[in-house]
Amino acid sequence: MKRSSFLFCLMFLFSSLMTVWGADDIEQQITQIKQVQKEGQGNLTASQAVQKLSKSNASALIPILSGFKDANPIAVNWLRGAFEAIAANAIKQKTLPTQKLEKFIQDKSQNPRARRLAYETLIKVDPQAADRIIPGMLNDASVTLRRDAVQRLIDEAKSLEKAGKKNQAKKVYQQALTGATDSDQVKAIVKPLRALGDKIDLQKHFGFLSDWMIVGPFDNRDKKGYDTVYSPEDKIDFSSTLEGKEGKVKWKSVNTEDDYGIFDIAKSISPYKGAVMYCVADFYSPQEQSLEIRLGTPNAWKIWVNGKLLFARNEYHRGMVVDQYSVPVKFKPGKNVILLKLCQNEQTDSWAQRYQFQLRIARPSGIGVLSQKAEATTQLSP
Repeated sequence: MKRSSFLFCLMFLFSSLMTVWGADDIEQQITQIKQVQKEGQGNLTASQAVQKLSKSNASALIPILSGFKDANPIAVNWLRGAFEAIAANAIKQKTLPTQKLEKFIQDKSQNPRARRLAYETLIKVDPQAADRIIPGMLNDASVTLRRDAVQRLIDEAKSLEKAGKKNQAKKVYQQALTGATDSDQVKAIVKPLRALGDKIDLQKHFGFLSDWMIVGPFDNRDKKGYDTVYSPEDKIDFSSTLEGKEGKVKWKSVNTEDDYGIFDIAKSISPYKGAVMYCVADFYSPQEQSLEIRLGTPNAWKIWVNGKLLFARNEYHRGMVVDQYSVPVKFKPGKNVILLKLCQNEQTDSWAQRYQFQLRIARPSGIGVLSQKAEATTQLSP
């Protein structure tokens, strides 16, 4: 009897140690995978780690998902492959940790792609989980989970509208709009809302900047203006008269009423060719915050915030879409000055005549953020 008890205790201790070693080993493999870099650096080590990790049991699933955080896109793909291999086996063996996956999905501090992967895996064995999870994702940081929540409301509103319940449909459409950032969904919401008599300010919804100060044109013949430092890059003085491509130029105030914040230089000012225009807008922030400048333009551009160059793109006429470029930015409390340099080349093709832009401020999730000019903030800047 004593011998049996001793053997049982020994086996229990051994199995516990194996669990600890397994957990340590899993973390080590995840770390090795996350060290993979571009151009094949670390591929061999990562490949070996993935092969080993993929043979783990379901206990490795949550650590792998957690490993998405701070992982580069290449490492994320490696981790996803290992996760899917383990998850497929766990589903067959009915050992998928469904409760842990659902808890992970609800953890907004985790990587959005990892949360989406956890969700897609969970609903394979528990389709009803969608009814528990998605309604609470309307303002979530995960673009795809939020999109599902918006779509549910759109579908619900359509059903109510077909049933003749217009007031109820209107309320549901309005609710859907609070989480919508994808243009196709926004259009699917705004069209029926306007038909139902609702006035929708899409500029405000998306966070587009509509009021600008603009000056130009400056010389961009032979595309030389992109790298030429004209006076607005050194100093912004709206009262100054500057030497432009075609003579003296002065700053002027412009505004766009376009739903998607498009300001068309070619149509509103002049269809300049071989030209540089500078555009300035202020963004007032109630506190220091990390957001994104989201720009759409078919023209070459550079952008500064508070005198600091953030990003540039020397490329012409590759199309224009909402949120074409996303530039991370840290705004200071109070007034922040955004300077956009927009360059047009000399192409005469019909498809190369657009000289325009749209710019909005958003959270990384895509939710628009409005400038908040108030006494408390204006006092913070000169």
